[in-house]
Amino acid sequence: MTKLLYIIPLIMGGILFSQSKTTAKPRTDHAGQFKKISDEILLNSNAYDNLRELVKGIGPRFSSTPAYDKAVAWAERKFAENGGENIRKEDVKVPIWRRGRESVQMKTGNGSWKTIPALALGGSEGTGGKDLTGEVLFAKDLAEFNKLQNRDVKDKIVFFNFAFDQTVINPAETYLVAGKYRWSAPSAASRKGAKAVITRSPTSAFDDVPHTGSMYYDPLDKNKIPALSIGALSADKLEELAKKEKVMLKINTTSGTTGDMINHNVIAEIPGKKSKSVIVVGAHLDSWDISEGAHDNGAGVVQVLEVLRVFKKLDYQNNHTIRFVLFANEENGVSGGETYAANVKKSGERHIFAIESDAGGYSPRGISLDMIPQRRRLVFAWKPLFLPYGVYDFTQETSGQDIAPLKKLAVPLAELVPDMQRYFDIHHTSLDTFDKVNRRELNLGAVAIAQMVYMVDQNW
Repeated sequence: MTKLLYIIPLIMGGILFSQSKTTAKPRTDHAGQFKKISDEILLNSNAYDNLRELVKGIGPRFSSTPAYDKAVAWAERKFAENGGENIRKEDVKVPIWRRGRESVQMKTGNGSWKTIPALALGGSEGTGGKDLTGEVLFAKDLAEFNKLQNRDVKDKIVFFNFAFDQTVINPAETYLVAGKYRWSAPSAASRKGAKAVITRSPTSAFDDVPHTGSMYYDPLDKNKIPALSIGALSADKLEELAKKEKVMLKINTTSGTTGDMINHNVIAEIPGKKSKSVIVVGAHLDSWDISEGAHDNGAGVVQVLEVLRVFKKLDYQNNHTIRFVLFANEENGVSGGETYAANVKKSGERHIFAIESDAGGYSPRGISLDMIPQRRRLVFAWKPLFLPYGVYDFTQETSGQDIAPLKKLAVPLAELVPDMQRYFDIHHTSLDTFDKVNRRELNLGAVAIAQMVYMVDQNW
């Protein structure tokens, strides 16, 4: 006669029992581990102090500058202090771009020249330190501009005043729409014979603070025209005037690119106990030249360091190798991410997951998942574990810029999703400073990343 087993599952303290002579194996207490991670970070985190050291002690960390090299040395030391192993640097070729000085002035009729606060876009060529003067040609958007004939545009300074859509709740979505004017408008204007291009800063704020950021020239562009950004208030004023009368602008900048040099990604690991497969935890180490880069991306850098620290402090026995990567050159080229992915492909090293923090140090609200549906469903099942920590949104499908090149290798990607309502007020501006970061919110972001890495390590 076959033995009859009556199995009655009982959950007691995270352990599964059954009424049989053979006791089932204990169920892993994920909730308990989540609590340990959270408690350790919230009580003993070094993230805020590390952020102060980085952004106040070193300051702006733009690619190809001596300050970036100082940040690399700082990161190597911090990796060692927090118990990282196999600490190393990875060569990355980056462009040498310098902002120099910049000036934009406006005049109507017989009036005097009035200065408008402005910033050259990263990668923009300048005027060689000479005044470039031209009439403003206002275009509402690219669709309107594309209808213009070359003769309408020739020798004009094209001005786009494309504003953030304030009705979109997720500001990251409208940033991607508004941001294309920064990225693509210079080449569009150049092809029709414009002298220069001015764009409205892609910001949710109603102030006059200009935002910088990368722009790209089409490789076929024969004339790489200057490209600058102005604040929201100046943009609205300029549009108002340009619709009524002839407006002249005078631009003088010395920005330009003068070749390439080697910078470095900085890497550390906690080797896997069972597998050599790699989980990447990343952020970019560089910042724009006009900013401390506290939220973008000092916050991400110190969260990466904190995830390393908490796993070592808790003596977590990770199955897979957890690799911590601080990438070079995200702001003006993403060369660090591209180089890392190329080296992974060359080595054939297996990566099972990568997560990045590059959306600011505000309170975490979710984790974006850029992966196949089957993997997404696995993560969705973990949502109840994250809810007590305020992390609930797993619906977004983007990833960080630095880890995005790994998608070509079919690596599942993720990104921490903080509350970004204030992020684009200061993004890529001189206002992105240490005092804008809240210690507790910063630490909660590190908690969410560590919890996610823990779950992947346990279950994939």
